[in-house]
Amino acid sequence: MSILLVVACALVDADRRVLIAQRPEGKSLAGLWEFPGGKIEPGESPEAALIRELNEELGVSTQTACLAPLTFASHSYESFHLLMPLYVCRKWQGTPQPREHAALKWVRPTALRDYPMPPADEPLIAPLCDLL
Repeated sequence: MSILLVVACALVDADRRVLIAQRPEGKSLAGLWEFPGGKIEPGESPEAALIRELNEELGVSTQTACLAPLTFASHSYESFHLLMPLYVCRKWQGTPQPREHAALKWVRPTALRDYPMPPADEPLIAPLCDLL
């Protein structure tokens, strides 16, 4: 089974809410809510991948110094194993827009479980609630 390395980010606003994004129709796990992020390209650091993905997916920019690693998920899907570090970001430039998602929503950490998420994202909620 191959290992897929992806990276995710919990953007946290001044009210301690977390941004989640809804997967669009036509993608696997469509309709589920996730933390923004994506695949790490060959030769790319997790931080560089996250900066690139946040720009592509949401139209926001940030810097490595603004990304704090919090935890990671390790989950086996049917055809691959996903390894996903989660970073917390409290400082970015721009207003998040759903460029590649069906919708975006700012959610209190304690309400994250009210939104259906991919199995790999679910274990990331508890450490995020503990932090915030």
